[in-house]
Parts: sequence; structure tokens; C-alpha cells
Amino acid sequence: MKTAQDIILAPVITEKSMSGIADKKYTFKVAKDANKIEIAEAVAELFKVKVAKVNTISVRGKMKRMGRYSGYTASWKKAIVTLKADSKPIEFFDGLI
Repeated sequence: MKTAQDIILAPVITEKSMSGIADKKYTFKVAKDANKIEIAEAVAELFKVKVAKVNTISVRGKMKRMGRYSGYTASWKKAIVTLKADSKPIEFFDGLI
């Protein structure tokens, strides 16, 4: 059994993800083998909020070059978590706005 810290790896801090905070949508980098149910339970446990729905996206690694050598960055999984209307916001993201 994975813990909540093993499922939620890091917040995604981009311009687009910050614009979703007004609609109570938060973006996280999650474990590649985690499903939507595990992600919802982990967010609810870590931040003490009520989760309405979870959307997941598998992000492909990009091709990068360093001179004549080329390779790919690591692929990862992103989750967009929408909170219920009566749920409190996540305090971590409040300081970033």
C-alpha cells in the first residue's frame, strides 16, 4: 500500500495551473502507476479537503540535445484535482498567488 506522500510527488507551478486556482482546480505531479481514486484519497488526506473529481494526463518526455548527444527527458503523470464548492482551498497555493 502506497502512502499519500508516495502518490502526490510535487505541485505543478505554471501560469496555466495558477489560473485554475480561482475555480478550485489544483495541479500535481503524481506517481505514474497511481489511479484517479488513489490520487483523490491522497489529496483529501494530505490537505484535509473534499475532492469532486480528478483528471489525469500522461506527459511524454521531450527530445533534448547537448551538442551531438541527444536523449529524452523523463515522462511523468499530471493530475488536475477539482475540489467541491463547499471545500476549503489548499493553503499551500494561497501564498503563490
